[in-house]
Amino acid sequence: MRAPLSGLAPARRRLLVLLLAGVLVACVAGAGKLVIDNLAGRGIADQDKPGPVVLVPGYGGDTASLDPLVAELRRQGRSTVVAQPTSGGTGDLRTQAKRLATLVERTIESSGSDSVDLVGYSAGGVVARLYVRDEDGGSVVRRVLTLGSPQHGTDVAALAAQLAGGCPTACEQLAPDSDVLRRLNAGDETLDGPQWVTVRTSKDSVVTPPDSAELAGALNIEVQDLCPGATTTHGGLPGDPVVLATVRSVLGRAAPRVPGDVTC
Repeated sequence: MRAPLSGLAPARRRLLVLLLAGVLVACVAGAGKLVIDNLAGRGIADQDKPGPVVLVPGYGGDTASLDPLVAELRRQGRSTVVAQPTSGGTGDLRTQAKRLATLVERTIESSGSDSVDLVGYSAGGVVARLYVRDEDGGSVVRRVLTLGSPQHGTDVAALAAQLAGGCPTACEQLAPDSDVLRRLNAGDETLDGPQWVTVRTSKDSVVTPPDSAELAGALNIEVQDLCPGATTTHGGLPGDPVVLATVRSVLGRAAPRVPGDVTC
C-alpha cells in the first residue's frame, strides 16, 4: 500500500509536511491556552447561576443611599455586599476599581460562588465598568446594573472642575471627555462577559445630560418610559419603583428584560 504522500514531488511533500506541522502547533497552542484560562478561572460567568450582589455607592461614598436596593435584594433571598468608599468616595476612580476587584475576589472566595452581580449607583457604575474593563472583572461578573451613572461624563463635574481650586480627582474624571472616560468609552462600551443594564431618569440634574447614563449594547431603561409622570431625581433612583422592579427583572436567572410589574 502506497504512503499517502508518496505520489507527491519531494518539494511539495516537504511543503505539505511543514503546513501540517504548523496547523498542529497552532491547535496545541490553542488547547493549551484554553487549559490555562480554565485553571486561572478566566471565562464567562454562568448566566443560570446568580451569585452574591455587590453594590457600589456613588460619588461621596454614601452607602446609606443603597439601603432600598439592599432591602429589595434581601427580600429576593440574595446575598449582598456593599463596597465601602475609599478617599471619601472622591478619590481616583481607577483606584476604586482596584479595590472593587479585591472585594469581588473576597466575596467569591467566602461565598463559594463562581460569579457576582454588580449594581453601581451614580459614579459607582463607572467604577464597575472600569473594574470589568481593566481588572479582568468580565470573567467573574454575570450582570451589571448601573443607575444614573455618568458613563459619558456630566456637565456638572466639568463646571465644578473649572471653579477656583478645581474639584476632587473623581469629580475631574467624571467631566465629559476626561482621559479616564475617553479611554473607557473607546471601542465596545459593554464588553463581552457580563450582561449590561442601565436605568436613568429624565429629571436628573446631577448627571447632565441624563442620556450620559446610557451604554451602547446595554438594555437601557428610562424611568419615565414606564412611569411617564415620575419626577424621580438623581438622589431618588435607588428607591424608585422602576429601579426596584428592574432589580427583580434583570438580576435573576432569566435574561434581562424591561420590568412589567411596576407600580408607579
